[in-house]
Amino acid sequence: MRIRPAAVVFDYGNVLSQSQPLPDVQAMAAILDLPVPRFRELYWHSRLAYDEAALDPSTYWENLASSASRHLTGAQLAALIETDSRSWSHPAPAVPEWARQLHASGLRTAILSNMPVPVREYITRCPWLPAFHQRTFSCDLRIAKPAPEIFRHCIDALGVPPSETLFLDDRPENIHAAQALGIHGVVFTTLDEVARELDRRFDIPVPLTATLDKRNEENQ
Repeated sequence: MRIRPAAVVFDYGNVLSQSQPLPDVQAMAAILDLPVPRFRELYWHSRLAYDEAALDPSTYWENLASSASRHLTGAQLAALIETDSRSWSHPAPAVPEWARQLHASGLRTAILSNMPVPVREYITRCPWLPAFHQRTFSCDLRIAKPAPEIFRHCIDALGVPPSETLFLDDRPENIHAAQALGIHGVVFTTLDEVARELDRRFDIPVPLTATLDKRNEENQ
């Protein structure tokens, strides 16, 4: 028997949005005169602390530059913050529209995401971002996934029990943390794979692309 959740909670990066486009990553690496692999390594090294607002933007980027024996000018710092924020602003195919569909169907919807203040300020101004009943960001709470407190905050604000909540995230460790609290979880891989799993396990609308694919299979 399929489960009918009362709420669907979305991670942001790699779920609602695409992965960072390579040109944006290359642009940030070029500002620091670093190879892309080295830049990526330094970018993620202290990212969780940045997401939790334990580091402000200047400190995060200056620490990153210092780790590579680089010194940032004010203009370079501003360019890194702007490019980083923009890099996370590209909508994923079909998922934002699907979130709108769920919202319109009467389900409670939310974002639960680890992200720093500049990225949160940037993406919440994007016209493509759907309306949600609740937006929970690590930088506002100074707590990041997979800490249980951030999940509890989100579902408490939604007013829905964990057993009636579905959570989608691209990181298995975050799904495991949600499941430990009684939340239903699905690891977001590809849209088609996730939609098939949702259709099998849950009584909710699925993304249009998967619906069309299912109809094509039935008509063959």
